[in-house]
Amino acid sequence: MSAEETHAPIQEGKAQFAIAQAFYRPASKIGRDLAILAAAIYRQTNGQLRIIDAMTGCGVRALRYHLESGADWVWANEGNPDLRPLVQQNLAQAMAPNTYRISHQEANQLFFSCAQHKDYYDLIDIDSFGSPTPFITTALWAIKLGGLLYLTSTDGRTTSGHAPEKSVQIYGACARSHPAVHEQGLRLLIGSAAQQAAARGFAIEPVFSIFNGYIHRAMVRVVKQPWQNENYGFLAYCYGCGQFRTANWRQLGQLSCAACGSAPVVSGPMWLGPLHAAHYITQMADLAHQWQWPKPIQTLLQTLLDEAPMPPYYYPLPELGRRGHMDIPPRDRLIEALRHSGHRTTRTHLDAQAVKTEASLAACIDIAKSLI
Repeated sequence: MSAEETHAPIQEGKAQFAIAQAFYRPASKIGRDLAILAAAIYRQTNGQLRIIDAMTGCGVRALRYHLESGADWVWANEGNPDLRPLVQQNLAQAMAPNTYRISHQEANQLFFSCAQHKDYYDLIDIDSFGSPTPFITTALWAIKLGGLLYLTSTDGRTTSGHAPEKSVQIYGACARSHPAVHEQGLRLLIGSAAQQAAARGFAIEPVFSIFNGYIHRAMVRVVKQPWQNENYGFLAYCYGCGQFRTANWRQLGQLSCAACGSAPVVSGPMWLGPLHAAHYITQMADLAHQWQWPKPIQTLLQTLLDEAPMPPYYYPLPELGRRGHMDIPPRDRLIEALRHSGHRTTRTHLDAQAVKTEASLAACIDIAKSLI
């Protein structure tokens, strides 16, 4: 943005704010939109909403949580104290003094301070650069049981298998390259949260997860329930025939591709359960319709709802074309044909030119060829 644009007021949702020298990514609005809906549902269900915006930047999230989700109290924390005048200006013009607090602490120190004072929050938003894993454990000390934890990862190189040593260092998991790495990024992120929560005797349930082309974001609910082994494991991919499969740790020494017998590459451990909670997404969609939000957000929510019960991977159409040595059929036509053949199939928000399906890759290719 130009210097004039950074000082001009910007409108997003019901919030009007300036950005000056603060970081602001307009393309991330979709992640903020979904968070506003989820937070509003929480407020309606629980009767209150207290939020920590741990890395507030210019304060747009704090403003929107208050103005649109009905947050009673927002703690806007920004590590750079030079941004205090900007954050104060943005929040003061739309929020009463008794509805927010501004601080400039390191996020981990903030979370520990809340825990020491038994000051627990309904939603903690961690919009970090790189991976949020250094903040997850401490955030769990500051969140209420049943509360929402919103995580951000911008480290796509690590989660896409280009730096497997780094993925072990950061996520405690080996990330390998394959055609569904955008989803892998979400599952490594959620899996890290699930493991760290389990270490404290908690569990997590994803509310929604999105990849916007650059950034992985996942909102999870922290609950008290037994560890679910079936939701945490490994994803195997066969470079020989292109087939995916899941595995638990007991199966690691016995893995081979059922389709061609080759030894697959294995990523994980990671989250293998649903990426989205269908009942929560349905409520968010109803609220978006009630608020008369634009059609694209309502279409996205329907896509997330369709994705929720599907396997933890997808097949890009170019991959089908390459392996089948054929022209690629239109996505929606292929989805219709797969469904007609008895295979549960849907589009995916992770890749506009891909399908999520319970069918094998070989079945997808055969059906695609029948359409040509």
